[in-house]
Amino acid sequence: MQLSEEGHSVVVVDKSRDAFRRLHHFHGKTLVGSGFDRDILFQADARRANALAAVTSGDNTNILCARIARDNYDIKNVVARIYDPARADIYMKLGIPTIATSLWTTQQVKRWLLPADDSIEWTASSGAMHLVERIVPDVLAGKTIDSYNHGDTIRVVGVIRGGQGRVNIDGLFAQEDDILEYLVTTEGLEELQGLIKSGLR
Repeated sequence: MQLSEEGHSVVVVDKSRDAFRRLHHFHGKTLVGSGFDRDILFQADARRANALAAVTSGDNTNILCARIARDNYDIKNVVARIYDPARADIYMKLGIPTIATSLWTTQQVKRWLLPADDSIEWTASSGAMHLVERIVPDVLAGKTIDSYNHGDTIRVVGVIRGGQGRVNIDGLFAQEDDILEYLVTTEGLEELQGLIKSGLR
């Protein structure tokens, strides 16, 4: 619903028509069926989709939907909800980001669906410092995490990799799908997105 309210074009697919009753103030499209059914995906205009979140109650179904979206429809940004954490590493190796149920929030999903999102995770009471999370773009994977720092305004203070967080990042190289934790000034917040887009040059 939040994505719809923010003006994004959203299609919700569910096997139960009753599930749509929970969508209050939803301005998108609803389809009754399966997320891996070819006819349903055609009706959802999957060929033109930029992102997909697979959030059924079954891990296998979610991964199947995510893989079809990525491999058959070239949907760039996909994320799958996962109930069994033991499978998370396997799915990550398949190139599919997963979010465990304990971490399942709208903001977590948006992080994967909208990697260019400029949201702020935390702001100091003074308003002068902010904590933000950004996914490492594929083109920047392989760079040292130190290279993501910038002057006195942008500093990487941690990384989340495969669902595990760490703050000892000295000498660490960034990998695809890493989530970097930045501490930035207000000035740095404005600079950060431009630096990522320019390849940190």
